[in-house]
Order: sequence, then structure tokens, then C-alpha cells
Amino acid sequence: MRYRALALQTACHAINGLDPVPARRKIADAIDRIGRQISASKGFIGPDLKLVVLPEYALTSFPMGESFPAWIESACLAPGGSEYDRLAAVAQRTGVYLAVNAYETDPHFPGLYFQACVILSDSGETILRYRRLVSMFAPTPHDVWQRYLDHYGEEGVFPVADTPLGRLACIASEEILYPEIARALALRGAEIFLHSTSEVGSPDLTPKDICKRARAIENLAVVVSANSAGILDYPIPSQSTDGMSKIVDWQGKVLVEAGYGESMVANAEIDLAGLRAWRNRPGMGNLLARQRLELFRSTYAGSIHPADTMLEEGEVRVPERAVFARTQQETLARLRAAGIIRTEDHD
Repeated sequence: MRYRALALQTACHAINGLDPVPARRKIADAIDRIGRQISASKGFIGPDLKLVVLPEYALTSFPMGESFPAWIESACLAPGGSEYDRLAAVAQRTGVYLAVNAYETDPHFPGLYFQACVILSDSGETILRYRRLVSMFAPTPHDVWQRYLDHYGEEGVFPVADTPLGRLACIASEEILYPEIARALALRGAEIFLHSTSEVGSPDLTPKDICKRARAIENLAVVVSANSAGILDYPIPSQSTDGMSKIVDWQGKVLVEAGYGESMVANAEIDLAGLRAWRNRPGMGNLLARQRLELFRSTYAGSIHPADTMLEEGEVRVPERAVFARTQQETLARLRAAGIIRTEDHD
């Protein structure tokens, strides 16, 4: 099986500061604009374009001081809601599998939102929903861990979609820095990581860019990474997050990379048969077959960042934004007390 994938480098038009009605209108406009870009890109690239990955929070940008209720009202998508219907129509009309990253609500966790990666099939069906697990300033499933597992189980935490294009899984933004997430997905069969990101663009290698190659090599997987072509209508300099969208093969080779600005350049052929042949090939290069997971069981049995920070006696507790920084300070104190990290003047 061979087909082409595209990491669509499209601009994000931020909705921050808008009232809910104009914010929703701007989200709808973004979906329509992205739909036109996908259609035009497929017309140029060819009919074998079957997979498109969008950048992180491409429809809204990220909250900058907005309260939880305000962000939910203006920016968050509802599973099964109108915005997902519009995105599904784009996937169906263009005949591609479409990976989207957005903030969304969940009826099981009122008052909270999650950053979600959703894959829509070429028939418009939602085939995968992954919620970001590591985030500095947004709720995650880990913050409501016991209730989240009750509703979705571990397979809902680390979902993998078995499709004609291969086994697809999603990694959100800076999660590419955490090898455990990619490994957990690979051990559930993931072959292609769809990485929606909005990251610093640089002519030099950045930590995230290094890790795209590392995650591909470690897991014998393809990484399709789509970055923003800038964030417009927002206080930060607009092109701070731009460029570097790319596709990396299972040996860490960058097959293609986009420059700066809105671009369809980051498209390449995915050789699914070649990937599977390499995974079945004996030898030192078969890193998946050489894993000795039992060695690390005790190391990973402990806890660093606490779970259930947004549950109180089993009920959802909607926090103030200050809780994120406070939780990290408390975690750092525990790491110092355990001797895992030291201060500069430690003897």
C-alpha cells in the first residue's frame, strides 16, 4: 500500500478576545478556508493524497487568561457538534482521512475541557479521539484519572485506529518530547504518528524537531508533523510558530519539510508495505523486537506529577488557572525532597 500524506501548514486565526458569536463564526470560517486548502492541495498533489494532518488548535489558537467558562463558550468544540460535522464534510468531500486538533468539552466532565486529536475517515466518520495527556496549562485525562478510566478505559487513553492507510495514532504538540507516549501507542500497534503541533520555527534543530526523528526511530514508525503557519490576530509576533512541518520515515529520515508560511510542501509518499517489512525484519535495527520492558517496571511504578488534581471526593473540581503553576511548584518540591533533582548550591 502506497499513498501520499500531507502535513498541511496553515495559519491559525486566533479567536481570543471575541464574544462567543463572532468567535464561532471565525471557527466556521477557518474550517471553510482549510477545506478549500485541502481541496486545492489534493488537486495539485494528486488523487493518491489520502491523509491530511492539521496543526495544533488550528481553529482557535490557545487560551491566554480566559476563564474555563469563557473558553468553553467561545472556543471549545462539542463531540458530535456542528464544527465536527463541518470538518467531517471536508474529509468526505475531499476523500481524505483528516487529523484535527481542537479544544473540546466532554459531558462526563462538566466545566472542564480537553485538548483533543480527532481522526475523521474519508467517509466523515470519527474513528479516533485522543485527549492530550501532558499539558502545562490545560486539563488532561490524568487530572481526572480515575473517573476518566471508568468512562473510557486504557484503550480510550491510548487509542489506535486500524485503517486502510495503516494503524494511525495521534500525538499532540509537546508530547513528542515524551517517549513514553509514543511507545505506549506503538505497543498497541501504531505505525503512523499524526503530530499536530504549534511550535517555534527555527533554522536550527529544536528539541521538538529532534524528537520527531527520535520517536520515529525508536518505534519504527512514520511521523507526520504539521506546524502552524503563524498565529494571527494574537498579541505574540505572528510568525513565532511557523515552518518545520515534515514527514519522517521509520529510520529517522526526513522525507520532506516545509519552509515558512502557509504551505502544502510537506507531502510525501507513505510506503506502508516497506514499514511493515522493516518491522518484521530480524536484526539489530528492529528496536521494537528488542524491547525489555520488564527492566523498567519498578522505575515507572512511582509518581512524579500527581493524578486527579481536578477531582474532589470523586467529583469534578473546576480550578482557577493558578492551579497549573502551583501544581508544578509542588511537584518540583517533591522531586527535590526525594533527591531526584538538586538545587545549584547543594553540597
